[in-house]
Amino acid sequence: MIAKLRKLGPGCLFAGAAIGVSHLVQSTRAGADFGFGLLWALLLINAVKYPFFEYGSRYATATGKSLLHGYKKLGKGVLIAYFILTFATMFTIQTAVTIVTAGIASSLFGGSIVLWTAIITGICLSILVIGKYKVLDSLMKVIVICLTISTLIAVILATGSVETVDFSQTFPTEAAAVGFLIAFMGWMPAPLDISVWHSVWTVEKIKLDPSIDAKQSRFDFNVGYVVTTLLAICFLALGALVMFGSGESFSSAGGAFANQLIALYTNGLGENTKLIIGIAALTTMFSTSLTTLDGSPRVMHLSSEILTGKTYTKGYIMWLLVLAFGTLLIFFFFLSEMGLLVKIATVLSFLTAPFYAIINYALLNGKHTPENARPSHRMRLFSLLGITVLFGFSAWYISTLF
Repeated sequence: MIAKLRKLGPGCLFAGAAIGVSHLVQSTRAGADFGFGLLWALLLINAVKYPFFEYGSRYATATGKSLLHGYKKLGKGVLIAYFILTFATMFTIQTAVTIVTAGIASSLFGGSIVLWTAIITGICLSILVIGKYKVLDSLMKVIVICLTISTLIAVILATGSVETVDFSQTFPTEAAAVGFLIAFMGWMPAPLDISVWHSVWTVEKIKLDPSIDAKQSRFDFNVGYVVTTLLAICFLALGALVMFGSGESFSSAGGAFANQLIALYTNGLGENTKLIIGIAALTTMFSTSLTTLDGSPRVMHLSSEILTGKTYTKGYIMWLLVLAFGTLLIFFFFLSEMGLLVKIATVLSFLTAPFYAIINYALLNGKHTPENARPSHRMRLFSLLGITVLFGFSAWYISTLF
């Protein structure tokens, strides 16, 4: 077991990428607005998306290639569609997570959000350019451990501050509530395209340690997924235990939101808990800022090489700089619209989820995946159920718009 834990890597990166806006912002808001009423949605979407995320590491371990290579085998149009969707959303996603991270840092340590955005982006760039995957892999293990411990402590403190807990479940019917539900599920536990990132990270991990096999890779992913789901429940619980019924409404501005979030927690749990809450919030968002800044450039670079058949030695660095620069541009123009940015990004992630679910299913169950690595009959049936659920919720949401 200890040997398995030492080999953890891509699963921690998955957790770092997933545990961000979906947890700190969306899960907390779900708890604040609905109590434990949306716990069913959290558990359902984590279960439904599981196979399609797991397929990323499964394919990478079986073939030594990322899902992007598999998408090309399904047809060049599939990879082109992925490239366009990623390019259309990566700037909004990176800006959303960076603004929240900077807002929390500003709330904790003072200074402007503009300054903290530059500092955070600079730190992440330095880690990725200088340390590359090896440092990212090692650092995320430490971050995820700190994040888990601090969040669990916060939940224990919050539980001790209430006498009764209502676990009644809620099924939204109003258009605004349905919109929030879809946004909540869109990034819970993460957008499905992160399955591609996970496959790329798995390939990089195997390069560092060729002894990684299918069993270790599955264990690695499952650890990351369990941690991700557990912390999602924790943040929903924090919102429900501390904020539900407080009458507060969250601001859409990054700095104001961060101040409200930390103030509500410390008011409910005590001023001496501010450091614990701050560490939990900051590590949550920093891990996401770091992994998303690595993930999008990595897949855009690899997609470009596969589509053109050429090798670009500085391609990753180029995309890294493009994303950082584009993020700062959007930041300066849309700083006051953090809430809108998050909503757009999360809804788009949910509406595109069926696309990623279908192509991941088709690839893993088709001739391009070695037969011994293909999902079991039970997993295939569960995947088809998941695709049905994703299509059903997407259709339901679209119908509420009209």
